[in-house]
Amino acid sequence: MAALAWSWRNALHGAVIGLPAGIATLSDPQIGLALAVGVLPAAGLGVSSTRRQRAMSLVVGGIAAISVLLGSAVTRTPALAVLVVFALCVVVAVLAADRSRHLATPVLVLGVPLLGVGLSFSSVATGLAGAGLILSGSLYAFLVSLVWPDSSSGPRPSPPPTTRSAMLVYGIQIGLAGAIGAAIGFALGVDHPGWACTAALMVSRPNHAMLITRGWGRPVAVVAGALLAIAVAALHPLPAVSAILLVVILTLGTGTAGSRWYVFPLFSTFIVLSMLLLEDSGTPAHWFVERVGMTLVGVTLALAAAAIVPRVARLVRR
Repeated sequence: MAALAWSWRNALHGAVIGLPAGIATLSDPQIGLALAVGVLPAAGLGVSSTRRQRAMSLVVGGIAAISVLLGSAVTRTPALAVLVVFALCVVVAVLAADRSRHLATPVLVLGVPLLGVGLSFSSVATGLAGAGLILSGSLYAFLVSLVWPDSSSGPRPSPPPTTRSAMLVYGIQIGLAGAIGAAIGFALGVDHPGWACTAALMVSRPNHAMLITRGWGRPVAVVAGALLAIAVAALHPLPAVSAILLVVILTLGTGTAGSRWYVFPLFSTFIVLSMLLLEDSGTPAHWFVERVGMTLVGVTLALAAAAIVPRVARLVRR
């Protein structure tokens, strides 16, 4: 896998799935950006080799929607929200050790982190609207992907064997990082208390090398995406320019989806922060500090948990 990969196949898919968002931006940028958020999970997947594999985007969209809705349902009770984050991380991690449970891995990799996104919704109603956007965006992206013919793909690498005890430790590790991130967000009273939780769970991986790569990659990408969003907002571009830029962002995000470097947060941050900057509440500096600050908190928690929890587990076994 290249450090910064590019796929014209994926890029064209990103341009097509971003087209409705671009068209909507011409009349209402807020609606256009909301539609762009809806296709973000699909954009991060790219186009799989076979049509059967592409159906996984529907599963991923469903997992993302349920996670966001669950987060919005518990966010009004911070103590319950923190407990749910921790418990779900542990349970799903243990289930992922059983290879026959095929849905456990996507729930662990995407579903649990997006639970943190749901914590940032103010009510179940807004969470339901967000879940609906994700489901609609995933369905549209899947239907568009069917235009591409099947292509030959090499053998898919098998995941390394994991034991239930190892995944239990990993579940506790990421559960603590995500739960503490959520608790910090609630304690500080930030507008989006789940951002630190999401960052911690997005960068966490059992593989240490991948954890380090994502650990430095996400903050760099988030800072770059936030600065770009603020710079564009300061220029007050015409709706046509904003529409073109939004399609370009989704094209680049999908085209580089196969990169080893963790660059996708640059594009997702640009879209999310651009949407927030259109709101009346909060200044660009406020949103930049909150987005970047909570990301750094989450990444720090993920790295700290990875360094401490496995060592404590080894001492307990002895």
